[in-house]
Amino acid sequence: MSLVVVGSVAFDSVKTPFGEVDEVLGGSATYFSTAASYFTDVSIVAVVGTDFPDKHLKFLKSRKIDIEGIERSEGKTFRWKGEYGYELNEARTLDTQLNVFQSFKPKLPESYKDKKVVFLANIDPDLQRDVLSQVKNPSLVACDTMNFWIDGKKDSLLRTLKLVDILLINDGEARELSGEPNLVKAANVILSYGPKTLIIKRGEYGALMFKDKKIFAAPAYPLESVFDPTGAGDCFAGGFMGYLTNTMNFEESNIRKAIIFGSVMASYNVEAFSLEKIKSLDYSEIESRYKEFKRLTHFEDLT
Repeated sequence: MSLVVVGSVAFDSVKTPFGEVDEVLGGSATYFSTAASYFTDVSIVAVVGTDFPDKHLKFLKSRKIDIEGIERSEGKTFRWKGEYGYELNEARTLDTQLNVFQSFKPKLPESYKDKKVVFLANIDPDLQRDVLSQVKNPSLVACDTMNFWIDGKKDSLLRTLKLVDILLINDGEARELSGEPNLVKAANVILSYGPKTLIIKRGEYGALMFKDKKIFAAPAYPLESVFDPTGAGDCFAGGFMGYLTNTMNFEESNIRKAIIFGSVMASYNVEAFSLEKIKSLDYSEIESRYKEFKRLTHFEDLT
């Protein structure tokens, strides 16, 4: 089975207390597809400008990511510039240049239209639904969103949520989307909008899953070195969706495993700037950290 993701490919300029990089490879679809490629075949739909170097496309192909859906348009590639303080939970955006991404109208190649698993990264909800209309018969649809769309196009976003199986958002977005400060109450409201499963990403505090009146909590992996949180949520989604696509098992128990694999990929991502850490992992490292997660959370039942 293979997975198709629709999102952004971008250049990021990032400053943290531990260093600074300028115009490195980034974007939601880039992080997502790189993380997912360790588990399954991935096809990517995005747009780049004429300034986008071939070396980045070669890297994606080296991860066996299908790039037929990356459109090259006249103009400049999407750029984002941000800064983190020591807390590292949230970036302060310094500059956003949408460039060719502003007029992006995703067109799925014919070979993508039969894909069984679809991930809609945080693009305009109108475009998310347009993408879904191009997929013939998906078995699983998941999406992400962001405050910008919750603020500006909530009605459109709610129409999209009726069509998805899994929604992945962070805790601030969950509170804003639901109007509820308590995450348990927020989850109940959001699930009433249509998704069968809600995953709330909580940064250094881990992740929560709400499904079938059950709640699962996973911690974040305790790290000695955190250099750059950019793309961590997208890597979480990539590991999560990659594992689900690999197994094609969408039961609650398997979704729990997928959350841990997502957490593993996010934990590796933050250990370096851009994709430097996750672009050359060995799968044995991923399995090893998965087992470490299990040891972190294991405790014996009462006797």
